[in-house]
Amino acid sequence: MARMHTRRRGKSGSTRPYRTSPPDWIELNQEEVEDIIVKLAKRGEPPSKIGIILRDQYGIPLSRYVTGKKLTKTLEEKGIRYDIPEDLMNLIRKAVTIDRHRREHKKDMVAKRAQQLVEAKIRRLVKYYKREGRLPADWKYSIDMAKLLVR
Repeated sequence: MARMHTRRRGKSGSTRPYRTSPPDWIELNQEEVEDIIVKLAKRGEPPSKIGIILRDQYGIPLSRYVTGKKLTKTLEEKGIRYDIPEDLMNLIRKAVTIDRHRREHKKDMVAKRAQQLVEAKIRRLVKYYKREGRLPADWKYSIDMAKLLVR
């Protein structure tokens, strides 16, 4: 992906420490954590929010430390599967919002460019998810279909 800005900023950021076992302060076992994850998913929380709730309310930095697998894998094993991956769905919501804005403000060329960039990201992600088998091979993105999904 090409750089979008000519002026670069720093690349510093925090990284998680490498660990193979759960931290000492976690008192929940694997089954209890999986039950919490399933309960939150059935309540309608997306996987990213489940991770935040586990971190903030239960003191679990990553569910993988306790369960040994990623959060979405845990959900799939318990029979909870999302039709569209969360990151793709968030980009689709963003595209619909920009499209709604563009219908009201016809001459907003900055929004037009933003929509082009978001839709390009969507197409790249769709290509990846088709290759990985998480989306059907005949799945196509269009703004009309996106509006139906977001409702």
